[in-house]
Amino acid sequence: QVQLVESGGGLVQAGVSLTLSCAASGRAISGLSMAWFRQPPGKEREFVVSISRSSSTTSYADSVKGRFTISRDNAKNTVYLQMNSLKPEDTAIYYCAADRIFYNSGSSDGSWRYWGQGTQVTVSS
Repeated sequence: QVQLVESGGGLVQAGVSLTLSCAASGRAISGLSMAWFRQPPGKEREFVVSISRSSSTTSYADSVKGRFTISRDNAKNTVYLQMNSLKPEDTAIYYCAADRIFYNSGSSDGSWRYWGQGTQVTVSS
């Protein structure tokens, strides 16, 4: 079992950068693929990006390609989401997820076993 805790969300203006962190405990994330999802107000939770155990493979949603970057530090048991050029459309609760299997951008939220509680990102125009 693994527990995931997101942090780094906040209220920001459009165009700025923000980095989210997902700290894991209870299990080494070196044995897990990781992902970020988000849920905009009034909408379904959607896939953002995933990364394989060794960082050899990543998969990004079209809406964030070129702006968001996922990375992981297995020694710190932490995964990051660097978000650049933020837009109001990026406003959402951002969730960290993990699984023993790697899923790409076509995956659903039901494919991922472990979830954090989420952190709010609000981008004003």
